[in-house]
Parts: sequence; structure tokens; C-alpha cells
Amino acid sequence: MNNSIELIKRNSNYKGKNILVIGVFHGDEPQGKYFINSYLKTSEQPSKNNVYYIPRLNFNNSRKNKNGVDLNRNFPTKNWKLNEKESDYFSGHAPKSEFETKFIVDLMEEIKFDAIITIHSPYKVVNFDGPAQSLADELSKILGYPTSNDIGYPTPGSFGTYAGVERKIPTVTIEIDETENIETLNEKFKVVFDFLENKY
Repeated sequence: MNNSIELIKRNSNYKGKNILVIGVFHGDEPQGKYFINSYLKTSEQPSKNNVYYIPRLNFNNSRKNKNGVDLNRNFPTKNWKLNEKESDYFSGHAPKSEFETKFIVDLMEEIKFDAIITIHSPYKVVNFDGPAQSLADELSKILGYPTSNDIGYPTPGSFGTYAGVERKIPTVTIEIDETENIETLNEKFKVVFDFLENKY
């Protein structure tokens, strides 16, 4: 299994915004990789913003990574806590213990991002953290999903808390509707990515 995290840089000729898009945080939510790769195969280079795509962050085929850690509980937040190892939400034995988490944190230290989008499933909502209400509203119009700044349960050590709440980067988690036709969703995500590259 290839565990190299692919970072695809779509550099603008202009001094646009830096935007990060992350697919497959959880290995059993593979749709983000499909949407990203499909878009990159068919679109031209961005004309306004600098967009960085990670098609697949987690190369395991279950929620947790190969070490049994939920990456979305492993970020070095003020509210990080140790969860039981048997839990689906095992946070690792320490924050930022996983190479995937370190990769993202290091990337955020290297590049000052103006917005970050992650793709999850299955809740059919545009969830946002930090100063991201206006971005979430725009993505909501494209996808036809409601927006919310509360996913409905505690998420200590989550990426949204780390990037959005604590680092004040507009951070949006798109939770796709798994019951919707994948090709219909794919067309919507082409519009989402075009918006991020050219209109945001």
C-alpha cells in the first residue's frame, strides 16, 4: 500500500488566496478522492487562487488510520483528550502522534491558508469552524445543504477546532449525502472547486 500523501498544487499567476482541500480524512469515506481527481482531470489551471489538493489523507480502508487512530481526534487542540483505544474515535496516545496529522500541521506552518475545506460523509451538512460563515453559505448554495457550526456531538482534537477555532482559519467540513447519486454529487463538486479556484 502506498502511504505517500499526494499534495497537488494548482498555482495561480496572480497573488490570490491560498486554499487547502482535503479528501479522505476517514478511510471509509472515499468520495473526496473521486471528486478531486475527477475535477483535476477535466479542469484548466486556476485563474485567481492558489489551491492545494490532497486527494487522500488516510490510506487505510476504515475510519481510523493504519495505527488505529482517528485522525480527526489527533490534532493538538486545547481540548484534546485521550480516548479508549478500542473506540472508533481513538485519539492516539498523544496529540499529533500520526504522520498524517504532522503532515497537515507542518503544511499549515509552511503556507498561510486563507481557507480550508475537508470532505466527509454522511450527514448532508456544510459544517464550519472559525470565521467561515460566508464561505459555508456560498458552498451551501451550490450543494443544497444546510449550514451549521455544530455537528451535534463533542469533537476534542478535531481538525475543525485546530484550524478554525484556534488558528482562526475559515474551515469548512462538507458532509456529503451518501444517498445522492455519486455522479450528481461529482458535478456539484466541480462547481465547488471552480468557485474555490476562481471566485472565492
